[in-house]
Amino acid sequence: MTIAEIIASILLVVATILVIATAIALWRAPDALTRVNLLGPTVGLAVPLLLVAKIVVDFAENGFSLWSLIKVMIACFGVWIIGSVGSFYMGRSIYGVTVTDVKYAKRMREREQTVKASEDEL
Repeated sequence: MTIAEIIASILLVVATILVIATAIALWRAPDALTRVNLLGPTVGLAVPLLLVAKIVVDFAENGFSLWSLIKVMIACFGVWIIGSVGSFYMGRSIYGVTVTDVKYAKRMREREQTVKASEDEL
């Protein structure tokens, strides 16, 4: 094994540990909003580590290639941007479904023209 393969293997093991830790945390999360926020280690670290491991092996086999480096950087930034925007929208949609706005609920209850009966009348 060459040094580049050892470095790539270490990066792959770290990425795997991050993915497994994220999966365990997702399994133990109490609600959907927490699960959306727990995707950070995988999106933010594991996927870029996989990309870096791939480029380390490519550089060791074929030498330095600026185009390969640019492709990995674009992929890395793309994952970060898409992951953060997707997490934001998933979090907002889940928050809107799972969390009750107390002020809104009070206003809607006051608008209803229902008669409240006391315990004696029931």
